[in-house]
Amino acid sequence: MELITAGQSPHPDPAGHGSSPDRHWLPESDLRPLLVGLAGLRDGDFRTRLAPRGDGLLAEIMTLFNQVADRNRHLADELVRVRREVARQGHLDERLTASPGTGGWVTCVESANSLIDALVIPMANAARVLDAVADGDLSQRVDLEENNRPLRGGLRRTGKAVNRMVDQLALFTGEVTRVAREVGTEGRLGGRAKAQGMSGSWRDVTEAVNTMAARLTAQVRDIAVVTTAVARGDLTRQVTVEATGELLELKLTVNTMVDQLSAFADEVTRVAREVGTEGRLGGQAQVRGVSGVWKDLTDNVNFMASNLTTQVRDIAQVATAVAKGDLGRKITVEVKGEILQLKDTINTMVDQLSAFADEVTRVAREVGTEGQLGGRAEVKGVSGT
Repeated sequence: MELITAGQSPHPDPAGHGSSPDRHWLPESDLRPLLVGLAGLRDGDFRTRLAPRGDGLLAEIMTLFNQVADRNRHLADELVRVRREVARQGHLDERLTASPGTGGWVTCVESANSLIDALVIPMANAARVLDAVADGDLSQRVDLEENNRPLRGGLRRTGKAVNRMVDQLALFTGEVTRVAREVGTEGRLGGRAKAQGMSGSWRDVTEAVNTMAARLTAQVRDIAVVTTAVARGDLTRQVTVEATGELLELKLTVNTMVDQLSAFADEVTRVAREVGTEGRLGGQAQVRGVSGVWKDLTDNVNFMASNLTTQVRDIAQVATAVAKGDLGRKITVEVKGEILQLKDTINTMVDQLSAFADEVTRVAREVGTEGQLGGRAEVKGVSGT
């Protein structure tokens, strides 16, 4: 059947009988809405709808036009909705709903959904791995195959880049953990993290860790050498390694301790030599800047030297008096232990000497002066010579 608009001449019937019975003459005003709708449909306007009139062929065409516009509108609305959900809202599991049509309409929806899957699933896989990394789990990897098909192009490069990042993080973490365990837990100084296979910032960070470990090793070893020397009685060593911050404070503390120990040892040695070897009583240790136990030790040494000086001097004075014939002196200083025994012995000796002198003098006076013969000296408690 052929539709003819107003203004066209019907084709003559080949038999000369006028118009063909299958041809219908339609006014142009009836086809104009269809033409306008088709132009809008061609230009992407899927909102136009036609109002079919009657139940003829033109009404069926307009109904089909409306169905085509509906399916195009559905496809366009779904694309806009999914773009909004995926790109703006981040709902990566959103997909286009099935089209009311079949054939090419279904193919378009499935193709769009497959495209979204091809883009979103690898990104979701990468996000899963990155989330695991953020939680400290370095065992996850991006699967470079999807539905038994290898990823290609930019998606494959992205997956491999994420996997390489996780591998370098795992290598870096393993090496740093090993060095930290060796140095911090096992006390094995000198450990170094291996930077093989790492580049860029990973290599820089690894080298920074190694530099830190090397400096700590040098500093701790130098401090250990000095403290070991102190433990062996060698007070000539000093911590000389370069240090900053708290390690500098530790270095200065150790060196100060060595200086104070050396000064204390020197002073004690001097006082001991003066008192014990040279017999110069009254010596006192002078150690400047000491406090705490060092001051207590210095004070104790000085107290001991002072007590010994007082005791020996008192004994010496009594012995000197005896040597000069003065038997009226006694040791009066407070003493204990063997010094107390020495004090008692000397005082007893003085008493015996005094008693002996008194008796000898008495006998000599009685016999020599008074002429009383037969006198005898009586000195109780004496023995020996």
